[in-house]
Amino acid sequence: MPATKLAVTLLAHTPDALSLIYAAFRQCYHDGYVADMWPRLLAGEIAQEKQADFVARILASGHESPIEHVSFTFAIAGVSRALSHQLVRHRLASYSQQSQRYVDAAGFDYVLPPQIAAVPEARERFEAAMAAAGEAYADLQAILQAHGRGAKANEDSRFVLPNACETKVVATMNCRSLLHFFELRCCMRAQWEIRAMAGRMLALCREALPVVFATAGARCERLGYCPEDVRFSCGRYPVRDVKPNIPV
Repeated sequence: MPATKLAVTLLAHTPDALSLIYAAFRQCYHDGYVADMWPRLLAGEIAQEKQADFVARILASGHESPIEHVSFTFAIAGVSRALSHQLVRHRLASYSQQSQRYVDAAGFDYVLPPQIAAVPEARERFEAAMAAAGEAYADLQAILQAHGRGAKANEDSRFVLPNACETKVVATMNCRSLLHFFELRCCMRAQWEIRAMAGRMLALCREALPVVFATAGARCERLGYCPEDVRFSCGRYPVRDVKPNIPV
């Protein structure tokens, strides 16, 4: 039952992503039919630099809906069930998660929070709790199997598994959903684990499609100020001074 480490891999993204976004944007402002333009885009008759410049200018204006046509798919491992409960709250996405009903969790790996790892007595207590949960799971499996549950023993035994239990997920989001995800989960107020995962995902997105993701990240980095109330700001950026609109 070892502690595990985060792994994020970009499995795939929409082919010809820049050209597809360019075509979608052009359809909004072009009186022709972009399907007629598509072979020229694929043949390289319209330079990638020209496409990127056009897309960047339109994105800067606040028009973002055409980037929804491009999606990214990630394989994620070494994350906790606590993280996955946060991840699936981003609902404009598709998820395929390792099942605790069908996958035997005996000897499960787990995520060890750094703040616990840094305190010897906390780490000792945490690892003892993981071992106890593992023993309880194995005991329940054996008891239920002896009473005829067979392979279905997993689905009831899993109720003793902790939030720290490692899980694996395949996640797909379109570019607009990813921008929103990065705004929230790259923020210093996000929990450390999902913030680390978001950082890995963002690095992969920036490499694959810089015109969309070069300036992506926490909202404060794009805005130049913290949009949170002063009570919740991490202090990296000044909080915007907004005076209440009180009638006189």
